[in-house]
Amino acid sequence: MQQNLDHINAKLESLTAEVSNLRHDYQGMSKKYVAALEHLKELTFHSAEAAHRSAKAAEQSKDAALNAKIATQEASQNPALWSVIETSVKASTSAALSAIECAGAAAAAAAAAAAAISEHAEESLLKASAEAAKASRMAADSAAEAVKLSNQARDIKDQLTKGLADSLG
Repeated sequence: MQQNLDHINAKLESLTAEVSNLRHDYQGMSKKYVAALEHLKELTFHSAEAAHRSAKAAEQSKDAALNAKIATQEASQNPALWSVIETSVKASTSAALSAIECAGAAAAAAAAAAAAISEHAEESLLKASAEAAKASRMAADSAAEAVKLSNQARDIKDQLTKGLADSLG
């Protein structure tokens, strides 16, 4: 009987030690999980901020394309300003390309924010991801407008070129 009790006590001590080790391991993993979640939150907020900044840059690129189009229109009134027209069209094209790149960056940042919340749908992460998606959409809209303005500037140049060719021809 004593032998059975000694065996049971040894087994109980072994199980107690194992539970203690498991508890310790769980606490360590829990701390690592909390730290990883905090890093994930931080990355999500940085992604949302990057999307916002990209949207702002795309908006500024759109404004640059508009200004270049206006310069093209104004210079087209005087064919002596041909180099201004060509430079304005190039500037408009560059602004449109910049806006497209910004829209791509905003989309990538929004995707990163969305990926971060796929595992942990916390409200703050959902909000940051939604804001990043909205910024991405705004950047895409600005890029589309910049491309449209760039095309209009090029059309002005092309019409002027055609008009000059017709008057000389």
